[in-house]
Amino acid sequence: MPLALLALAVGAFGIGTTEFVMMGLLPDVADDLHISIPAAGHLVSAYALGVVIGAPLLAALTARMPRRTVLIALMVLFVAGNALSAFAPGDTSLLAARFLSGLPHGAFFGVGAVVATNMVAPERRARSVSLMFLGLTVANIAGVPVATLTGQHLGWRATFLGVSAIGLAAIAALALLIPHDHAPAPANGLRGELAALRSLPVWLALGTTVAGFGALFAAYSYISPMLTDAAGFAETNVTLLLALFGVGATAGNLLGGRLADHSLRGTLFGGLASLVAVLLLFPPLMRTQGTAALAVVLLGTAAFVTGSPLQMMVMEKASAAPSLASSANQAAFNLANAGGAWIGGLALAAGFGVTSPALAGAALAVLGLGVAGVAHAVDRRREPVPPGRVVVSHVPDRSEALHR
Repeated sequence: MPLALLALAVGAFGIGTTEFVMMGLLPDVADDLHISIPAAGHLVSAYALGVVIGAPLLAALTARMPRRTVLIALMVLFVAGNALSAFAPGDTSLLAARFLSGLPHGAFFGVGAVVATNMVAPERRARSVSLMFLGLTVANIAGVPVATLTGQHLGWRATFLGVSAIGLAAIAALALLIPHDHAPAPANGLRGELAALRSLPVWLALGTTVAGFGALFAAYSYISPMLTDAAGFAETNVTLLLALFGVGATAGNLLGGRLADHSLRGTLFGGLASLVAVLLLFPPLMRTQGTAALAVVLLGTAAFVTGSPLQMMVMEKASAAPSLASSANQAAFNLANAGGAWIGGLALAAGFGVTSPALAGAALAVLGLGVAGVAHAVDRRREPVPPGRVVVSHVPDRSEALHR
């Protein structure tokens, strides 16, 4: 695999760190800026909104630019957003800076996935995407815990300065490692990219992403109360357990990339089915601490097995113009984040118990399987007839015609 994939992984590591670190810094930010915890929670929403808006918008605006240049420009925007976050004088300016930080997120992963697959042989394309996503999953193991500790001891502003430094390292790596010939400007331009979004298979692939990862976030958004109230862990142990989720996600991501190169559709169906099983087992597994820790690892593994197949499926359905569709898939991931958390919250609010969000997630995973099944049926219907195969249709004979 080319060394240039390391540059994409470094960028993904910085993006993953800044996306998730705010959850751990909310009390510190709220105290420093003299705002409530719910008000500080809007900083998480502002970043997600930036991702959803920025993913298709920036991919469309940069449709005719060389992809190497686009990746570097997106990381420059990422550094600017995090640096402005570090020096934000108040909550309103920090809200705007977090929105700015989220804008390049989806487009970076979308364009980066296209560049990654262009650098390898066809039988290694899914694996190359999984190696780029490796930066995102490793951020949950190392980046987020270290950044959270840094913010707690040196102040939350130091965290965003550190993330800016990661972004600068990613810019240098992109400039040094990604050759120009592997990231040409797309020939189709904006019109060709937009045309890809008129395809039903593309929308079915995006729908599978929303339902499948919505299943993950329905449970993961409420994993802390499950671990403390159901499994009996102390709050101080939750950070370590979330790192275990990152370990599972990393393993699932690498496994999914390898398997998808052999069978894209089989890996996707298998991953979603395993996610249904894990989420259904969550209530009994949360009864003891040992099985609860296992459940956290299995959740990360099952969910992220589907990451590379979903990205590859969207790119495959929009093969003539993959950048915008690939970036839109990242927006779909963040819609899954928001929608899954909302649905899991409904289960909790209805009084079904602290582990009920996992069961709501299982229902979403079943929905994802259904959408993937419809997508497969549409693909089968659109497949061209193989050469030499005779398709026989009923033609009424003369006697039938005379009878009529």
